[in-house]
Amino acid sequence: MSTSTVNISATQVKELREKTGAPMMDCKQALTEAKGDMDQAVVWLRKKGVSVAAKKATRVTSEGSVAHYIHAGGKIGVIVEVNCETDYVARTEDFKELVHDIAMHIAASDPKFVRKEDVTPEAFEREKDIYRAQAAATGKPPQVVEKIVEGKMSKFYEEVCLYEQPFIKDQTISIAQLIATKIGKLGENISVRRFARFKVGDVGETIAISKPEQQAE
Repeated sequence: MSTSTVNISATQVKELREKTGAPMMDCKQALTEAKGDMDQAVVWLRKKGVSVAAKKATRVTSEGSVAHYIHAGGKIGVIVEVNCETDYVARTEDFKELVHDIAMHIAASDPKFVRKEDVTPEAFEREKDIYRAQAAATGKPPQVVEKIVEGKMSKFYEEVCLYEQPFIKDQTISIAQLIATKIGKLGENISVRRFARFKVGDVGETIAISKPEQQAE
């Protein structure tokens, strides 16, 4: 018998499932791969989710759900459309929970765009010009200035793009990673199509629509 064999208990599997929502067999495999280390098992599951999501990214998402979330005593409201491939998945509790969590996140984090690709050229150039001027004012050489601008643009995307933002209920993952985890669990492509955020007293609401994804033939 190999001395490296690790016995994974049902209790460990149950704990990992409760923590991640992943299927039991995936939890057992993750714990086996991680030699019983719970944190490493979580990382393994997340990587698997991202891998599965990448494979399904071009599949058509023509079903889904529209949900709303009202926050702060009726002062903030969100409507969001999240798409999947089949009505069956759209009716699952896992999908409904994801849509609710995304709506709640939008209410709290106020993104302006769905993805990086959705940032308008005007907004992109405006921010880049501001960061370049700020960096140039420090007297640093041009090549250093450009690296500073690049770093600040990454931070800009994280602040204004839904998919790049850290999930409010778990700051260790982004919304894109949260969605990838659900794709891995439900076995279908999932994407946020659009959302609108309203706040009492604001001059204008935030309305974001994702550019059409490249769909599989």
